[in-house]
Amino acid sequence: MKICFFNRSYWPDTAATGQLLTELAEDLVARHGCEVSVVCGFPLHGHRPRIGGRIVVGEERRGVQIFRAAGTTRPPGRFVGRVSNYLTYFASACLAGLRVPAPDVVVSLTDPPIVGLAALAAARRSHSKFVFLCEDVFPEVASLIEDFHNDTVNRALNAINRLLLRKADRIVALGESMRERLVAEKGADAAKIAIIHNWADCAAITPGDKRNAFARAEGLADKFVVMHSGNVGLSQNLETLIAAAERLTAYPDLLVAIVGHGARLGALQDLARSKGLQNVRFLPQQPKERLGDLFAAADVLVVSLKRGIEGYIVPSKLYGILAAGRAYVAAVDRRSEAAVIAEECECGLRAEPGDPDSLAEQILTLYRDPSLSARLAANARRAASQFDRPRQVEAYYRLLSEVTGQP
Repeated sequence: MKICFFNRSYWPDTAATGQLLTELAEDLVARHGCEVSVVCGFPLHGHRPRIGGRIVVGEERRGVQIFRAAGTTRPPGRFVGRVSNYLTYFASACLAGLRVPAPDVVVSLTDPPIVGLAALAAARRSHSKFVFLCEDVFPEVASLIEDFHNDTVNRALNAINRLLLRKADRIVALGESMRERLVAEKGADAAKIAIIHNWADCAAITPGDKRNAFARAEGLADKFVVMHSGNVGLSQNLETLIAAAERLTAYPDLLVAIVGHGARLGALQDLARSKGLQNVRFLPQQPKERLGDLFAAADVLVVSLKRGIEGYIVPSKLYGILAAGRAYVAAVDRRSEAAVIAEECECGLRAEPGDPDSLAEQILTLYRDPSLSARLAANARRAASQFDRPRQVEAYYRLLSEVTGQP
């Protein structure tokens, strides 16, 4: 089976969608014998190779044919930078699609939200099937989290999203709340939608010793650590976590650690500094191979989203938390996947999104009751098996085999 993916982010980018797509593409080659190509962009962080004026640069990694479409790599923290990156990548991706050997199926993700148009054109040109993988739902995600609002842009994004949903042979939603949004609000055909969750690699991320080398080096080993790990961006509403930390200053052995980088990092650092909070630490994003030790250093992890965004976006960090066997507090709406899994699998507690009192209260519940925390943590690791990497990749393989009619 020949598969072509379209998404700006791919290895070596550290964005969650890029890392997940890299794992999916490489596993479809290694585990299922597929021929996989990816039309992606150049990394936004780190080294950018010289391309000598070329619009499309080809390379191969672990059996995956990579077609890098040239575009700007401006810092994505502001709207102008994001739009420039999106539009220039989209234009180059349309040209890159002409170089990809005719696939059996083209799969579009949503980075950027317009890339599905390039993927759909490539599918129609090669008479291939088209699958739309909704990592995010637009324009709602943009409307809720971005620093620029324009009715004309939002109407255009909504029209594009509806077109791609209508033209897709199959649609992938990341959870039940997203499926409901797509059907009720976007007019998607429920019969076309398959739910396939994001994942963590349970073989690579396992429950570990809190007093590991990373924890000792960062001064976390002797603290009760409440951790956010991942994108420090526009959707996580981490100001609420800072406000909760302010309410927890009476507990000198309790530390809030925010690990990662993103558009809101500087503002959050300024906020913590302005409040004089000594119980908040900011740590740089850790390489993938250190995630096990990173999660193990935490006593409680926090998954947070802005109110009203559930179903439009699904935080992928949740699955790493489950694999690491750590209790978590989901500061999210009740219908969010993080809240549903916490309740159904009894592996976490829910706080009201945007409510620092509620978040601080749930953190203190786990701080005061180690036996509850241990029970939730054990349940988290058991729940992780439902979302293990091989299992989810197998689900994609079955779906793509079905849509292409291949055995």
